[in-house]
Amino acid sequence: MSNISELKSEILSFPKGVFCPEIFRARGLSESANTINANVRADGLYALFAMPEPHIYKNDLIAGSLRDVILEVPDDERGRAAAVFAKYPERTFSCNTDHYAADYFTAVEKGIPGMIRDIDASAEKHAGDAEATGFLKAMKRTLEGLLKRIENYAEKAESLKGAEGYDAEKLDFIAGNMRALLEGAPGTFAQGLQLVWMIHNCFVLEGRYAMALGRIDRYLYPLYLKDIANGTLTDERCEELVANTFAKICEFRYRGCDDVVNICIGGVDEEGVCSVNGLSYCVLRAVRDVNLPGPNLSARITPDCPDEFLDECLKVIGTGLGYPALMNDTVNMAALLRKGYELKDVRNYCMVGCIENFITGMQPPWSDGRFDPINYLEAILVGKTAEELDSIESMDAFMRIYEERLKEGVENYIEWMRRGQFVAEPENMTAPFLSCFCQCCIERGRDINMGGAKYPSAHGAALMGIGTVSDSLAAIERVVFEDRKIPLSTLAAAIKANYEGYGDIRETVLAAPKYGNNDAFVDKYAVWYTSTLSDMFDRYTTLDGGPVYTAQAANVSNIYAGHGLGATPDGRLAGRPLSDAASPTYGCDVKGVTSTLLSVSKPDYTRCACGSVVNQKFSPSAFKDGKREKLAQLIRVYFSRGGQEIQINSTSREVLQDARIHPENYQSLVVRVSGFSALYVTLADEVQEDILSRTQHEEV
Repeated sequence: MSNISELKSEILSFPKGVFCPEIFRARGLSESANTINANVRADGLYALFAMPEPHIYKNDLIAGSLRDVILEVPDDERGRAAAVFAKYPERTFSCNTDHYAADYFTAVEKGIPGMIRDIDASAEKHAGDAEATGFLKAMKRTLEGLLKRIENYAEKAESLKGAEGYDAEKLDFIAGNMRALLEGAPGTFAQGLQLVWMIHNCFVLEGRYAMALGRIDRYLYPLYLKDIANGTLTDERCEELVANTFAKICEFRYRGCDDVVNICIGGVDEEGVCSVNGLSYCVLRAVRDVNLPGPNLSARITPDCPDEFLDECLKVIGTGLGYPALMNDTVNMAALLRKGYELKDVRNYCMVGCIENFITGMQPPWSDGRFDPINYLEAILVGKTAEELDSIESMDAFMRIYEERLKEGVENYIEWMRRGQFVAEPENMTAPFLSCFCQCCIERGRDINMGGAKYPSAHGAALMGIGTVSDSLAAIERVVFEDRKIPLSTLAAAIKANYEGYGDIRETVLAAPKYGNNDAFVDKYAVWYTSTLSDMFDRYTTLDGGPVYTAQAANVSNIYAGHGLGATPDGRLAGRPLSDAASPTYGCDVKGVTSTLLSVSKPDYTRCACGSVVNQKFSPSAFKDGKREKLAQLIRVYFSRGGQEIQINSTSREVLQDARIHPENYQSLVVRVSGFSALYVTLADEVQEDILSRTQHEEV
């Protein structure tokens, strides 16, 4: 049996040397090539996959490591490799390079040899089309590199038998699984998991980040079910294998940071029926066992999902991990159907990165950006003269001016987005390996970003500060236009002065209604915010004709967006964070969690096809037996009313405060940040403070 604690210790003992996959990739690239095409790139990828000496941990059951490319390389050799590699530019996040959910369904069903046969058949069909046959040749070459990597691992496992600290039974298990994958499709759950991990490992070697594992409890379920039925697999063994795999996600730290590998469980099957199964529970428990940031688990919650499943999710959240994030399947599918995707494909959606909805294996990699509606409100108050401000006679008139500014801002955002997406010579930035795992690319003989994918790319505009905007508009309406306590110009002067000398005005706007308390006066602005901005972005497409989604998911950008912003009409001071994602402004939601979620569920989140983030914090006592049931019912009611997502921190305020004072005692403390979890003591001080400032609910 593998010991997960010992494996984690092995993984996190950082080796000597530098993470340098480019050394191997450069060895396969031509230094004198006059043309940069998919086949030249494929040679580089073949070398990257096939040449490194495999590393197998003593506690491995599912092998595949980034340590293969950690080397002590002379500077001159690294310089030569860099010079060669520089000739072959890569796409960036803005033009669709990563944040992708691969088509593991086909890979597991057919195996790599089966996929190569499909490539050969497609090449015959496209005979005479040099572009298609050339790209198919490149795709095949990369899969051959993957097979060579698998063979190398089999040989390495066999060669380690008898080596100190290695268990012969584990090595035979690894070698046997690798040998089986060389012959055809995986025949056991362990072989399927091994294949998926090897593919993912190669994506990371390529330099891709936030590559999702997707719906692991769907594409591996047939193998799990078969092995359970024939008695060759137990749930305990399944959990052990999955944990052994997930632990290696934190190898990404060799590149300098944690990866964000979204794993999706639950949801519906191809018939629209709740698909929670035994493997879903094994994945949940494996994430709990690993207890590391990186496996960014998302649970698709259907109206009819078992109470036991939601309870198990809450148990894992209650350990302090902060995941899984809980996703409203009904809302997310309705949002994606608005964008014109086929129902069967929508039912199979998953998440990439933090919470971004993605049509699994059918569209190019994700891209997104940040849009700050509050900036355009500030521009009105700061940019207009006192006379101009006081000539605005009503809240309706003010909103018309604000909407015009927002339209201009959206136009500017789209222009920025399209500049980032533009690639002058896309044929010189192909992705032959990635394209193998996107449906239709093999059939069409086309790159994933050049018409190979079933659907065009989608882009997400992350809307910032719904709480800050709603509270600010409510303050303007109440104080200026309804109660007539102060002119708009005076409020603008107070904002420009960061409320210095205007303490009475700040107290007045702070007393205005605040989002998160089930107050219709302010909540109507959150409804307006979501629908109006979605309408504005719906007018546009990506460069290749795909949709522009809206999101309310700030990551930690609400902190940095606030740095450059002056005071706001809600009473917020200059430089302070904006409200976080779709959450109310922390500290302003004072009437309890029920009122908070009643407010947050009022906007129409079927307009936010990308997704949203609602961060909540409960004391650890809320997760005890006898109390979790109330929390589960609260979540079900929140989802039935239209809430899109919720994620929960369960670490007490006292623990978080002590961790800031004595970080040495909390090196393994994991918390939910926004769309991801992280080790608390590694976060910037201002991020720690933002988490600490979240309203803590003691009970439901």
